[in-house]
Amino acid sequence: MSMLTPPGMGGKYRIKGDAYPRMRRPRKRGRLILALVGAIVALGLIGWGTLQLIDVFGGGGKSHAAADHKKDCPSPGTSGAPQALPKPAQITVNVYNATPRAGLAKTVADELKKRGFAIGKVGNAPGEYDKKVPGNGILLGAPAATRGPFSVLGTQLKGAAQKTDTRDTPDVDLILGTTFADLNTPKDADTALAALAKPAPAPSGKC
Repeated sequence: MSMLTPPGMGGKYRIKGDAYPRMRRPRKRGRLILALVGAIVALGLIGWGTLQLIDVFGGGGKSHAAADHKKDCPSPGTSGAPQALPKPAQITVNVYNATPRAGLAKTVADELKKRGFAIGKVGNAPGEYDKKVPGNGILLGAPAATRGPFSVLGTQLKGAAQKTDTRDTPDVDLILGTTFADLNTPKDADTALAALAKPAPAPSGKC
């Protein structure tokens, strides 16, 4: 027995001077920790999957789909809301004749006055438009005229083109073109004006 061997210890714990007993950590504790971590992860995955199934079968998917559908569909009544249009008496019309027909501007101006429009200047078209307007005519005015006056005056004349210039006054020019024959009948003009003020309602819900 070596002098380094404690009293009462022999056999495999005997210290011989050239070797020492190996003290290993128990392996069971490491395996237990790994098993515990694995169980926690598995329970977490099972719980997450259960919540997803509850959301789908409990109507959560439907609510999301309904929200997306509502977002994509236009709100009822918004696109079909009536426009705030000026009345004919609020629109001053300058009537210019760009055709070879004499007296046409005055005839048209008199008829528009009967229909409630305010009349401004009446005469031949400026040189840049004289005999150079194809179609029934041109509605010419400031950019603001496109938000009402053009639409109202357009109900009196089919196929008139619209054009803006740099003026800062609210008056509108009606330049009669080469194919102009006559204004719309009062009945047709009133029907078109009524349809313009009360557009058809927007399609319901299915989109």
